Amino acid sequence: MAVSSYARAFPSFECRSEPDFSGSLPHPKAGVRFSGKYNSGSNRSQVYAGPEFTPAANAVDSSASAAVTSIGITAGDEEVAVVENADCNDQNVQIKGSTGVKYASFLNSDGSVAIHAGERLGRGIVTDAITTPVVNTSAYFFNKTSDLIDFKEKRRASFEYGRYGNPTTVVLEEKISALEGAESTLIVASGMCASTVMFLALVPAGGHIVTTTDCYRKTRVFIETILPKMGITATVIDPADMGALELTLNQKKVDLFFTESPTNPFLRCVDIELVSKLCREKGALVCIDGTFATPLNQKALALGADLVVHSATKFLGGHNDVLAGCISGPEKIVSVIRNLHHILGGALNPNAAYLIIRGMKTLHLRVQQQNSTALRMAEILEAHPKVKHVYYPGLPSHPEYHLAKKQMTGFGGVVSFEVDGDLLTTAKFVDALRIPYIAPSFGGCESIVDQPAIMSYWDLSQSDRAKYGILDNLVRFSFGVEDFEDVKADVLQALDSI
Repeated sequence: MAVSSYARAFPSFECRSEPDFSGSLPHPKAGVRFSGKYNSGSNRSQVYAGPEFTPAANAVDSSASAAVTSIGITAGDEEVAVVENADCNDQNVQIKGSTGVKYASFLNSDGSVAIHAGERLGRGIVTDAITTPVVNTSAYFFNKTSDLIDFKEKRRASFEYGRYGNPTTVVLEEKISALEGAESTLIVASGMCASTVMFLALVPAGGHIVTTTDCYRKTRVFIETILPKMGITATVIDPADMGALELTLNQKKVDLFFTESPTNPFLRCVDIELVSKLCREKGALVCIDGTFATPLNQKALALGADLVVHSATKFLGGHNDVLAGCISGPEKIVSVIRNLHHILGGALNPNAAYLIIRGMKTLHLRVQQQNSTALRMAEILEAHPKVKHVYYPGLPSHPEYHLAKKQMTGFGGVVSFEVDGDLLTTAKFVDALRIPYIAPSFGGCESIVDQPAIMSYWDLSQSDRAKYGILDNLVRFSFGVEDFEDVKADVLQALDSI
């Protein structure tokens, strides 16, 4: 059971059943949306929804607490502490008793959870609407000065200011937490915002991180050019080189291991369970960027990672119409990131949150189609004489194929491959495609194709691109939800044109 990003003080929310309901608006980290019970009796605790529910992930408890304590970030003035037995007199939110329905008892699939989590069993907005309303406000008022003083002295909960939270974005956070099996989720303005605020919050000045050779270029730029200004250094290893990870952990005080899995653009996979075990023994946190996998294909927290981040712009939003990022994990760690986020200010607009909430209701349908199309197309491409190499974790030829089969339930909707030709031949193939858009990004309903040497690395020389494995003939293809036969015919006719 995913527990709210609120601190565990308020009873569960339930949808309004009577018109005279009254309640008090919750602040982020100020209560439990679903009536799960948190068991803190072990080093790596679990969050329970009931006896019939198997939690999707383990939450870091004492080990995470020790790691977070070493970071040295404390809550700012805006932080709202646990509010016990708050007096609920406002007429704008529904808060009832703590014996609400546990959704896990009747929703057994991720698809159903993606639709109903954060909404069906209640949200912090009084409405009879099926869809979550967009709360467009920059600030929240207090009826009288005594209410404000109660808020400042932690006896009353409120969002206070739009940068610190919004009822619409909280619904989205709850939905993502439920899918990831996480205690807490922080939603921010973009995927890069999620990664950068996570680095800044969790890695101290002079700290050390471990990352992998294949990754999103802007993440690499941040690690190579921004973090060193704070004395933060990095060791870069091959995603499969666990020996290099062990050596680094033994030789250095590593604060954080961070990588994508699968990676961008070569879709390499990291053994999340093994990495988490090795890092935990040395007191290092593990953060996995699961954007390519989605929470439906891979549960990074259940595999032992401390945190999982996503560019919600991609599969979660799913319609190529919104920018967002998220970070999920134990509240003790996410709250540290949230506090810095409140200072940096990369808040997500509630209209964008609404678009992602809407998009996630079809997430399982989209991902099923994209998984299927991508795997079938990867097999066709690998057998085609005009394709030199295909990168897709669902193919036996992939270096982490057996690992991907073990830790993923689907292999994602993106396939990278090298055309048998040079830069211009590859560009001719891309231009001959009629269905996909030539664009950055991936994960939406519409198929998207790009030539990384041009789209993402054109400012580098050919030799410098090659250092990152980015050859002129590399293509990254994000399959949308179009009919498979249409996509197949389009790709084959484009290959025939070169």
